[in-house]
Amino acid sequence: MRPLHRPVCAALAVACVLILPAEAAAHAAVPAESSGAACRVRVEASDVTAYCHNPYPEPDLVRLHVECARWWDLDGDTFPVVAGPAQTVRLDGRCWKEVRAAWVSHARES
Repeated sequence: MRPLHRPVCAALAVACVLILPAEAAAHAAVPAESSGAACRVRVEASDVTAYCHNPYPEPDLVRLHVECARWWDLDGDTFPVVAGPAQTVRLDGRCWKEVRAAWVSHARES
């Protein structure tokens, strides 16, 4: 009797080879409009720094928002900065005391 696992393994190998290119094509079909710059936000004490890199061919308007922990400390928003194709931009913000939250918003350049 022949072992059953050899034909099953061969069939699985063929199925993987046929399925993987279809999966890769499905992910590549995502439109660039739904993607924006990838941003890293770093908070050190009361200072906030964000680095945003745009790997896409369309420009992305990025803006840093800083929410301060103290009620008397003013929250801050930066002006929108254009992150062009293959460009990295730096955004800075701060509070007088502690930072409660910091995030980056994205918009398309009009």
